[in-house]
Amino acid sequence: MEKRVTFNERWLPYLLVAPQIVITLVFFFWPSGQAIWQSLLVEDAFGGNTKFVWFDNFLQLFNDPAYYASARVTVVFSALVASIGLALSLLLAVMADRLIRGATVYKTFLIWPYAVAPAVAGVLWFFMFHPSLGTLVRPLRWMGFDWNPLLNGNHAMVMVILAATWKQISYNFLFFLAGLQSIPKSVIEAAAIDGARPLRRFWTITFPLLSPTTFFLLVVNLVYAFFETLGTIDTMTGGGPSKATETMVYKVYVDGLLGGNLGGSAAQSVILMIIVIGLTAIQFRYVEKKVTY
Repeated sequence: MEKRVTFNERWLPYLLVAPQIVITLVFFFWPSGQAIWQSLLVEDAFGGNTKFVWFDNFLQLFNDPAYYASARVTVVFSALVASIGLALSLLLAVMADRLIRGATVYKTFLIWPYAVAPAVAGVLWFFMFHPSLGTLVRPLRWMGFDWNPLLNGNHAMVMVILAATWKQISYNFLFFLAGLQSIPKSVIEAAAIDGARPLRRFWTITFPLLSPTTFFLLVVNLVYAFFETLGTIDTMTGGGPSKATETMVYKVYVDGLLGGNLGGSAAQSVILMIIVIGLTAIQFRYVEKKVTY
């Protein structure tokens, strides 16, 4: 029999929801409205002289080759961070779900990176991959590989992708592990009795039952790659070399805070917000159809 929660006071449900509504209004809708309004203006770096220019900021962006270059970098960066992060996290979660000795310590070590700030993660990985001081560069030099992310854009992109992926693996691991532990063991045992090998059991039983978790993490990881990697990129490469790692969110930061182009930066943030909302809507519209609840 379904249990329903009843409230004796009509105002109590609204009171319980009010904190979340206030947080959403203050930290999402109000800044979004400010960004949309500011994208229609041209003003100096201190906001003293302001002129309403309609959509001139957007037209300048669409005629700027550097903006399209940052969009291409963002597509490559986001796709690789999301796909590699999800794949590695799922692999680690499957290994942790097995009954092995020292599983608690193993799981604890995998969770720790999530507590590291993006900027700190960037500094750590930059030192490990520094062309002169990096500990991970020495094996590459011994193999004859000339690693230099300070001059080679591809090397810098690989370094940033590794750092951003490592930072997000712990978050994905927690959800994948919880999803694996919620799958009834009787279903897996029944498939094993029927003669299904471990790999076949995973693809035909385990992975379909993990599809809600995978879909949720896909949306979260794309949002993470688009927005939350600014600190990592800033501390590691600063968008270089030659803007090879300048993503759209980092270009918003550079043009707005460092360049003083407040209107153009606001227009970029509006476009970025529309892109992320559109990608999320597409995922819910088409990808969710393949999710098994």
